[in-house]
Amino acid sequence: MASRIPELIDALMAELTADPGLSGVVVVDGPEMSEAKSPDWLVVGFNGDPDGDFQAAQALGGWASLATGREEQMELTVAVIATRGETEVRAARQRVYEIGARLELLLAADPSVGLRSLEVAIEASQLVQDQTDRGVQARLLLTVAGRAFT
Repeated sequence: MASRIPELIDALMAELTADPGLSGVVVVDGPEMSEAKSPDWLVVGFNGDPDGDFQAAQALGGWASLATGREEQMELTVAVIATRGETEVRAARQRVYEIGARLELLLAADPSVGLRSLEVAIEASQLVQDQTDRGVQARLLLTVAGRAFT
């Protein structure tokens, strides 16, 4: 099955790692192992829960027409994680929304992320707040959703 999800992930990674507004934020592709000690993370293709199901994306497709090919509806999970050494959740919560806003700006400026016949936007979000052994952690789960043609 052909899917545009891999090239969407690659395009987002290229744009996000080059974004000067994300300086100091570790941007990773999926559940990568990293020695980085940053309190702020942006994870493309993973919800940031090490005990979760590790689902990165999902797609639903069908034929647009026999002449033009296949249409694919897609959803990609992006997690923004901020950990703070204290127990006050406000700073971590504000930080995940600041980082998430960078992705929102990127997609508003170019919903195709430079890819032909593709259009995506943030269509859903979920905020998770937790007290951990390293302090408070806020996790903003974003669903980047849209459609593409192959």
